[in-house]
Amino acid sequence: MKISTRLLLVSAVSALGLTACAAQPGVAPPPPVALMPAPTGAPLDTSVPSQLPRIARPLHYDISVTPDAKALSFTGDAAIDLELYEPSATIVMNALDLTFAGATLTGPDGKPVPLTAATDATAQTVTFTAPTPIAPGTYRLQAHYTGVIGTQANGLFALDYPDKTTGADTRGLFTQFEAPDARRFVPSFDEPSYKATFSLSAIVPANDLAVSNMPVASETPVEGGRKKVAFQISPKMSSYLLFFATGPFERLAKKSESGAEVGIVSPRGSGEQARFALDSLAPLLTYYGDYFGQPYPLPKLDNVAGPGQSQFFGAMENWGAIFTFERILLDDPKITSEATRQAIYAVQAHEVAHQWFGDLVTMAWWDDLWLNEGFASWMETKASDHFHPDWQPLLDRVGGREAAMGLDAFATTHPVVQTIRTVEDSNQAFDAITYQKGEAVITMLEAYAGADKWRDGLRAYMAQHKYGNTRTDDLWNAVEAAGATGLTAIAHDFTGQPGIPLLRVGGIACAGGATTVEVTQSEFSRDRKDSIDADGRRWQVPVLARAGDGAVARQVIAGGAGTLTLPGCGPVLINAGQAGYYRTLYSPAALAALRGRFASLAPIDQLGLLGDNFALAYAGYQPMGAALDLLAAAPKEANPKLTGDVAGRYEALYNLFDDQPAVQKQIAARAAAALAPAMRRLGFDARPGEPALDSVLRSDLLGALGTIGDAGVLTEARRRFALLDRDPAALDGPLKSRWLGIVASHASAAEWDKLRAMAKGSKSAVERSTFYTLLGNSMDAKLAGRALDLALTDEPGKTTSAAIIGAVARHHADMAVDFTQAHQAAVDALIDASARARFLAGLAASSTDPAMVAKLEAIAAPLPADVRKPYDKTIATLKERSVSRPRIKGEVTDWLR
Repeated sequence: MKISTRLLLVSAVSALGLTACAAQPGVAPPPPVALMPAPTGAPLDTSVPSQLPRIARPLHYDISVTPDAKALSFTGDAAIDLELYEPSATIVMNALDLTFAGATLTGPDGKPVPLTAATDATAQTVTFTAPTPIAPGTYRLQAHYTGVIGTQANGLFALDYPDKTTGADTRGLFTQFEAPDARRFVPSFDEPSYKATFSLSAIVPANDLAVSNMPVASETPVEGGRKKVAFQISPKMSSYLLFFATGPFERLAKKSESGAEVGIVSPRGSGEQARFALDSLAPLLTYYGDYFGQPYPLPKLDNVAGPGQSQFFGAMENWGAIFTFERILLDDPKITSEATRQAIYAVQAHEVAHQWFGDLVTMAWWDDLWLNEGFASWMETKASDHFHPDWQPLLDRVGGREAAMGLDAFATTHPVVQTIRTVEDSNQAFDAITYQKGEAVITMLEAYAGADKWRDGLRAYMAQHKYGNTRTDDLWNAVEAAGATGLTAIAHDFTGQPGIPLLRVGGIACAGGATTVEVTQSEFSRDRKDSIDADGRRWQVPVLARAGDGAVARQVIAGGAGTLTLPGCGPVLINAGQAGYYRTLYSPAALAALRGRFASLAPIDQLGLLGDNFALAYAGYQPMGAALDLLAAAPKEANPKLTGDVAGRYEALYNLFDDQPAVQKQIAARAAAALAPAMRRLGFDARPGEPALDSVLRSDLLGALGTIGDAGVLTEARRRFALLDRDPAALDGPLKSRWLGIVASHASAAEWDKLRAMAKGSKSAVERSTFYTLLGNSMDAKLAGRALDLALTDEPGKTTSAAIIGAVARHHADMAVDFTQAHQAAVDALIDASARARFLAGLAASSTDPAMVAKLEAIAAPLPADVRKPYDKTIATLKERSVSRPRIKGEVTDWLR
């Protein structure tokens, strides 16, 4: 799954409970009824966590559904072949929002035994009970039931959107089952270790297209203008990977070199908007098949475009039928920016990587979710670099690492390998620690092992565990067996405990053509620096470092201290190449030496030094002047990604002083001076054939300059916006959203109304969602209030309203929080069940009002421990901010003087 880039939210809902079956005290149970001989398969691995009794497992699901899209309901019939390992009168499965009309259990004698079905909404289970206990054996359980079609992305859900040709309201149906939502579609053993095969059929309108994990096996006409579509049997897989969609879709397809057919399924009328994704999809199958040493095993792979959006995720790796929201899959030249085109590629590369890491080999339990997501994130970057090196995607790993460290620096963080025991735990596991820290740690371990040994280990891991389930140590064992001696101990330190190592650079001496560097290791923290010395964690830290232009030296710092010996002399750079997951605190003299040659460093090291030193300054390990001096040393004509990073840092500094216009004016002047050369070189309009990174940088610069109120950019944005009165296509192109975003932030009431009318009249689901969300960006409090009111109407669409509220929170966090509290039930209906618990806490995260802490504490006090985690994280952030913000502002002001 690709986590949503808008993840300031996510979900409340009930936790799973353990279900146990026991005989009534003092009453001897009747003898078991043998319907079939005892199973001969391998026993269940009872060491794997489970919310179900470990007495049965599924072998095969045969599912038939009939959706009623208009009524938002469906009927289902499931025939589940299973093995029972212990005598029991009950069989417990997962089920949620399903109503059962009847169930039977059949053995080899062919005589069905009636079962009663009792659901437990809190435990999210259904308990099937037989008249007498059932002996161990193999059975078929059949159930008839009805279910609910939702309007948010959980279970089977509906997405409404305008037809691309006529603009008429249209509805498509899709499924989303990760982590715990297959149970909304079919009674199931809805946990990753319970792998089984699946057969699916559905009765749908005759003119609609139906899609699932496997190709269509048959289509049969059914009365009422319908058809029954049956799909081929799936490989053995976990329930959360099952997929179904139907609606007025079209499919653009081709044969890949791997032999599998690939296709992009999208709303009818999408046409060539699917071409970029399709042409990118086919080579990925060959690339991953070669890298992992396992050819793609299914006959086809579709990527299905869904209109709308989610506050929880952007795409999902269903085996053979990826689901991706249209905004990051289809390339619409009227609105798709170059950054979005690159995101389309990266998201698809992530989900295709999952076809191996996650689908072919699946974590045994959600504790090891990072085995799916960290590796898919890492492979997405590797594949992007392989096919599009001109995009320089490896540089983005620095930003990903910084995102992870932003969470990992607080006491409320968690390890990469975490403890998941409830539904809410699993929902919250999808965060920057699982994704970005996972990718950063893998990057570091690959650098330690060497690329060839690392790949050999991954290939052995895939070959040994395909179609099965694994734990993290299975991977370490495979890589170490491939020759990466000592890797497991390092990996355990970085995945088994939370936090960030801090390397302090001490004495540096150069003699005889070599440099020695004294290094001590502690822990970097934002909110518990005072206790680090007493209980700080220790890591074995693999370090890559260089002195001057000397060769990079490799060494592991263990036991809290060590001495690095580096060939050559000159300024010492720790974490050369930025593969390490740690922060480096230099002495003032050592940092000054690096600053003196900052312009000649590799771009990835420039980005890493800026990230490290700003984080250290914000946390109080060094004065802000140290970081700001480094920012000022950034060359005016730099790598585009470095210039974009510089723009973002000036933008953040500007926003820091939202209550001090005079200081903002000074920062704006410095920013304009730093960014002007690049802006002059690029101009306001794209040039034919320009490098992709120039296009991305132009948008970044316009965004930053628009935020700081640059007069030239604001005037140009309003001029272009006015052109729409005569020519509705005047802004079409890669900068459309950027120009509209600048206008929306500074909008007058008339401009806000005009943007709303554009949203309402658009025939594009992506445009409509984008424009409505931009209405929430207004810095004007009255217009922000209007946006909040609009979010509770049907006008924006069921999956857009939450994004509007989130947009308001960027400038008006307290207003957004108060509004959400006042309309809690209505807002909850606009958010995925997976995203509700984090939504309100996410809105509050940008608040600077000291009273917000007490407000959140009062909200969180009565909540269960798993549901209050997002509040604890936001509260920790706000408390630290209340202490550090005055210091930071004072130090920035002093530096500006």
